[in-house]
Formats: sequence, C-alpha cells, structure tokens
Amino acid sequence: MSSSPAPLPRAGGPALLVVGLCWLAVLFDGLDMFIYGSVLPHMLEEKALGITSGQAGDLGSWATFGMLVGALTAGTVADRIGRKTLMVACVALFSLASALCAAADTLTVFGVGRTLAGLGLGGLLPTAISMVSDYAPRGRGALTIGLLMTAHHAGGILSAYVALWIVEPLGWRAAFWVCVAPLLFVPVLLRYLPESLSFLVARGRTDRARELAARHDVVLPAAPAPATARWEGLAGLFRDREWIQTLLYWTASFGGLLLVYGVATWLPTLMRAEGYALGSALTFVVLFNLGGIVGMLVAGRAADLFGAPRISSLWFALTGCGVFLLSVHMPQALTFVVVFLTGVFLNSAQTMIYATVSLRSAPAHRATAVGWTSGMGRFGAVFGPWLGGQLLASGRGDWGFTAFALAGFSSMVLIGVAALRTARRTGAATPGGEGLIGAH
Repeated sequence: MSSSPAPLPRAGGPALLVVGLCWLAVLFDGLDMFIYGSVLPHMLEEKALGITSGQAGDLGSWATFGMLVGALTAGTVADRIGRKTLMVACVALFSLASALCAAADTLTVFGVGRTLAGLGLGGLLPTAISMVSDYAPRGRGALTIGLLMTAHHAGGILSAYVALWIVEPLGWRAAFWVCVAPLLFVPVLLRYLPESLSFLVARGRTDRARELAARHDVVLPAAPAPATARWEGLAGLFRDREWIQTLLYWTASFGGLLLVYGVATWLPTLMRAEGYALGSALTFVVLFNLGGIVGMLVAGRAADLFGAPRISSLWFALTGCGVFLLSVHMPQALTFVVVFLTGVFLNSAQTMIYATVSLRSAPAHRATAVGWTSGMGRFGAVFGPWLGGQLLASGRGDWGFTAFALAGFSSMVLIGVAALRTARRTGAATPGGEGLIGAH
C-alpha cells in the first residue's frame, strides 16, 4: 500500500493532524473490537449461525488470539515496512474482516473473520501509540497518548449505539457491515499521514526525518537499539532474582487483560442474564466506556501524586469490588453508577501495571520489560472471553462477574507483592508515576 507522499503541511498545528488521524484510526479499532460484545446478546437470542454460549466465548477468544499475534508481531513488521504502511494495512484488514463476518454463512467463517479482525486490531494500537509518540507536541507526550487511548473507549460507546439503532431493525449482520466503513478512511491515511520519524531514522533517512520533525515542530527521536541489545534486555529480566519480579508482573498483566477483555465481551450478555432489557444492557456498555475515558485522563495524575505501584494495587481492588457488585441485584440507577466507576478503574488499571513496570525497571531494560509484560498479558485477553462462555454454557453465568472480580483481586495482590519486594531490596520510597500513559 504505497502512495506518493502528501505535501507537507505548514507549521502551526500539523502534528495535531497526525494525532487526529491516529485518533480516528483507534476509534474504528475500538468500534470493531467492542461490536461483537454489543451484538452478542442478539446473536444468542436468535441463535445466529447456530451459536451457543460456549461457542460465543470461543469466538471472542479467537479474536483476542488474533490481537495477541498482531501485537507481538507489529514491531517487527513495522520495522520492515514502516509504521504508516502497517497502520493502513491494519485498518484495511479489520474492515475487510468485518465484511467477512457480515457475509458469513457458517460459524467457522465468522470465526475466521473475527480472528483476522483481531490480527488487524492488535497490530494497530501499538503502531498508533508509536506514531503519536513521534509526533506529539513538545512536552505533551504522555497527555497525547492518553488522549489517543480515549478513542478506543469512544469506539466502544459507538458500538453500543450501532447495536441499539441498527441491530433491532436490520439484524446483527448490519452492525458488521457498519464496521466495513473505516475502509473509506484508508485513502485519507495514505494521503495525509506521514511516515514515522523513528522508522525513518532507523532506515538512515535522517534528512527526511529531520525535515518532518522541523515542519511538525517535534523532537527528532534517537536511533533505536540494535536487535542484539533488545535480546540482552530480555535476558536481563531473568538474571539473579529478577525472574521473580518479572513473573509477578507478567501474571498480574495476565489477570488484568483477562478482566478487561472478559468484561468487554460479556458485559451486555451478563447484564441481560441479570434481568435487564437489551437497551439497558447496551447503556451499561456506554457508561463502562465513558468511565474508561475518565479513567485514562485521571490515572496519570493519581499516580503522580501517590505512586504508580500503590495506585495500581488500589485500582485493581476497586475494580474487583465493582465487578463483583454487578452480580448483586441493585436499583438500576445505582447499577449505572457502579458500571461507570468500574469502567473508570478497570480500563486504566492495566495501564497502571505498565507504569509500575516502567518505573521499577532499569533504564536499559525498560522498553523490553514493558513490551513483554504487555505481550504476556495478551494471553489473559484470549482466556477471558473463553472463560465467560464456558461459565454461561455450563449454566453458571451468575459466576461470571465473580470470576472476573477474582482476576482483579489477584492482580492487586501480585502488583503489591512485586512493589514490596522492590522497596525492600532498594530501601527507596515508592516513586511517582512519571511516564504513566506513555508506558502503555
């Protein structure tokens, strides 16, 4: 996917154009990711393609497995073809995969579509984060990435309205046809999105990179570390007794993403099982993602004040309490409040893990530590949707929220133990949360 480079825009806000294009791409990413959970109650109700609760969980896991592969390979692929090209390819892939889902005549074809969509979704987000890191306005890197992450939850909100307004009159397939619309965004990205500065520097095209940096009024990034240095950084995570810390963080990340993707996939269905109408269940999706937006904006400030490790443990404890309360029958207005607050803490709790790992790692190993913690956590993202499906299929849907709550409490304990071990070893006070959002 190549195109002649667009004329460089004049200075005076062009970096915001790059950030805005990435924000829209991540918005479509969020729409495509959340749409399955939003339409799932309708698909189960009409037994679309012969789907059962157990198969629905498997399909959710196929998508997150695709995301796992996409996330783990995105860096390598981007280093070869460029971040701009990879972003365009990812948007095209998950859009075309949604077309496959919409036209599917068997559950297997639908599952292939969701897996391919997951591959594109998993590759897009880390690539977009890397892109806006290069083009963020001076002194606004963490804030810019935090704003980018709000697009993911805005996509979740949009998915609920797509399901509410389109699925009832037109059927579940129409929702996936809507998710093909981002394909129209591909020419816009080809035309106006510049190549990543980091990629240009790594390829030795420093003159072009310097020109782009000057036009966009951003800092030229340093040359990346060689591959051998990255492998040395991974080995450093297991030297001496560092392997204990590494496994604690990886397991906490596993529990955190199990919770995030388990709830994202099954929230509307589980709320319907609790007796709420479909419209109310989709309202919970809106509130959950609104909470996610608020959480992303306040998480960094909280960590700056009290330290990322403390806030990480506290956020997971509050998340576990909120998810557990959703299994308790409450007045609807109170349930709305609990869902919103759960969204605030759950959707930024995982970011807190990355912040904690970033702060607790040696500078030479920091990027490797955060990247592998995120990658290992993706296995939890695969397991979460499957777990919810198995509980529903076995007639134990009422245990769904309890199981997800236990994952939150487990991550709370693991992060707390890891932070205490570090504090005892160094004898230092817990630092603040510098770089919280940027560590995502």
